Amino acid sequence: MENAYKNFYRNFYMRTGGYIPAKPLNSVIYPGDFFQIKNGEIIILGNLFRDAVIDPAEAAINYRNKLNANSWNFNDGLSKPYSGRTNGHDITDGNFEYSKQVLAFAKRGSFIFHSTDPETTKIANWMEIQQQLIIKLTQTYYSFREVYVVTEIADTSAWSLAIAAEQNAELEIASEDENFGLTDIFGHQSTKTIQSRDIEFYHKESSRKPCFFKAKKLVVNDEKMDYFMSELINRRAEQQEWAKSFYDIDINNDAYNHYYIPAKSEINPLDMLSGNELNPNTALLYFRWADASLDDVERLFSNYA
Repeated sequence: MENAYKNFYRNFYMRTGGYIPAKPLNSVIYPGDFFQIKNGEIIILGNLFRDAVIDPAEAAINYRNKLNANSWNFNDGLSKPYSGRTNGHDITDGNFEYSKQVLAFAKRGSFIFHSTDPETTKIANWMEIQQQLIIKLTQTYYSFREVYVVTEIADTSAWSLAIAAEQNAELEIASEDENFGLTDIFGHQSTKTIQSRDIEFYHKESSRKPCFFKAKKLVVNDEKMDYFMSELINRRAEQQEWAKSFYDIDINNDAYNHYYIPAKSEINPLDMLSGNELNPNTALLYFRWADASLDDVERLFSNYA
């Protein structure tokens, strides 16, 4: 069964322009954090500035940049079978009016997300430090072949999220605030939950926490990858000739057309380098930085034995 959170993470990345929610949800992450993804989990291994991979004096952090709030309110697979004003009665205060909504979720993983005042904080001098980071993270400080670096975080003054665990899940909410009238009330701090059914996750965060991020990932330079793939194809073709002369087995010509060449994403040419071929002087020839993508979001929901 597909993870109930996956649809939200994918939509979040696409609708906010490349931001990824922290995992677990509501955990915090900071600019300069570096991490790996293992068995679907984000494992934070350190911070560039705290661990002096980059001299803290060289840190140029750009704070509190406003983001487009419209991009930070969205839903998927949601309908509102009821929305209106209802009368209630309180023993002390007598009759009163309140807004009520029923939110219906079409399937497992359907969700609604609401936030206010999104802002971003980013490493402002990434272009100036990215090359020295490659050398330090792969050669002089660490020997990473795979690592992500958080370049930007986002937070909001408040956010709310509900994710369905099953088809036809429901959430019934209400608010006494008259300002909302018949408009949406999900996510407002005055809103109360009346009842819910088959909801996987429901959280209201009322403080600024850096729960969303953008990251760069270390990847092999395209030129090196293309050269390696070409060499691999040639070696595999030559191996057929060698095998025919070395082994006392009958190899028919059809075998030449049936060897498997993996896709680029499935192999790491660095594993085939000789002893000292990769060093501080050559690291920039082999590595570059790329934006974390939807493929990386998918990795957050891939578990391996």
